[in-house]
Amino acid sequence: MAAKTALIIDDNQSNLNVLQMMLAKNGVQALGIPSPHQLAAALDDHPPFDVIFLDLEFPNYSGFELVGQLKARGDLESTPIIAYSVHNSELREIQDAGFDGFLGKPLQPHQFADQLARILRHESVWEF
Repeated sequence: MAAKTALIIDDNQSNLNVLQMMLAKNGVQALGIPSPHQLAAALDDHPPFDVIFLDLEFPNYSGFELVGQLKARGDLESTPIIAYSVHNSELREIQDAGFDGFLGKPLQPHQFADQLARILRHESVWEF
């Protein structure tokens, strides 16, 4: 079985590092990019991702805009896109925007392995 891969889009380097480390502990290779401006190159230069973790706030950019652009790509139609944010008060907007799930920051290490396994099975995970 091929190794699972994840793409993380988060402008906070500490959050990016933590999520990469937690994914690695669960056998998932992760590419982290700090800016949506690097997204096209990341998608074109890497094999298909099994999951995408997307922060909601970037300087001059919104994860809400970005999820629509990602969903419009035919090669990502079956890839779960998970909102990864502190903004759990916006859960309805996150669902309406087309995200496939939500994980609140900070991540809970004792829950993450189960959450990740469910996400990779394409189960709905909405937890904070």
